[in-house]
Amino acid sequence: MSIGASIFIIAIGAILRYATNINVQGVDFDTVGLILMIAGGAGLVLSALYEFVWAKRRREDEQLAAERRAAYQRQQAYQQGYGQPPAQGQQPQQGQQPPQGQQGHGEQPPRY
Repeated sequence: MSIGASIFIIAIGAILRYATNINVQGVDFDTVGLILMIAGGAGLVLSALYEFVWAKRRREDEQLAAERRAAYQRQQAYQQGYGQPPAQGQQPQQGQQPPQGQQGHGEQPPRY
C-alpha cells in the first residue's frame, strides 16, 4: 500500500465514522470507519518505513552494482587491447598505455 492509498483509506474511514448517519441492520458504519482509519494508519507507517529506510538500501545496492559493472567493463576493455590486466599495484609494461578514453588500472570509477 502506498502513502497515497493509505491517506485515501484514512479519509474514507473518517467520512464513514464522522460524516454519515446511515443505519443498516447488521452493519455499524462508525466501526467500519474506525477500522478503515486504523488500517490506513498502519499502511501509512509501513509505507513511510519502506520509503525512507528500505529504499535507501536498494539505492546503495544499485550504486554498488553500477561500480562493479564499470570495473568489469574497464577490465574487458583492457584485456581486448593488452591481454591480462596488471596485478594489483603494478604498472603496465613499458610501451603499453591504457586504451584511449578508458580509466587506467587501479583508478576509482567516477561517482555521479
